Amino acid sequence: MEYREKKRWLFFGLPFTFTTYVVKDEIITVQEGLLNRTENDCYMYKIVDVRLETSLAERIFGLGTVHCFSSDVTDPDLRIRHVKRAREIKDFILRQSEEERRRKRTLNTQNLDGDPELADADSCDEL
Repeated sequence: MEYREKKRWLFFGLPFTFTTYVVKDEIITVQEGLLNRTENDCYMYKIVDVRLETSLAERIFGLGTVHCFSSDVTDPDLRIRHVKRAREIKDFILRQSEEERRRKRTLNTQNLDGDPELADADSCDEL
């Protein structure tokens, strides 16, 4: 499945910007710019969490902003701003990122203790 959306103006939700979001099964691509084109990719298996935000103006015009929190170095908070079908895109990213982590057999670990010194220390020091 693939979603292709353009970033829209908040005013009337018109797609007069030069930003395109492409959400595929394995990757999210953000293409920005008219003269100087920038393309940023984020693999689905790197996405840890997804959040949907809709302001009052976005709700009036049927838009939303999807935040993808990832372990990607270039963009840890990837924002898909002012797009239509935002809830559908958020749900797809959430399901697909979990599926890609299973498929690639990746593991996300978290420091539940909260002590940053213990997270950096090697657990084999006691031997």
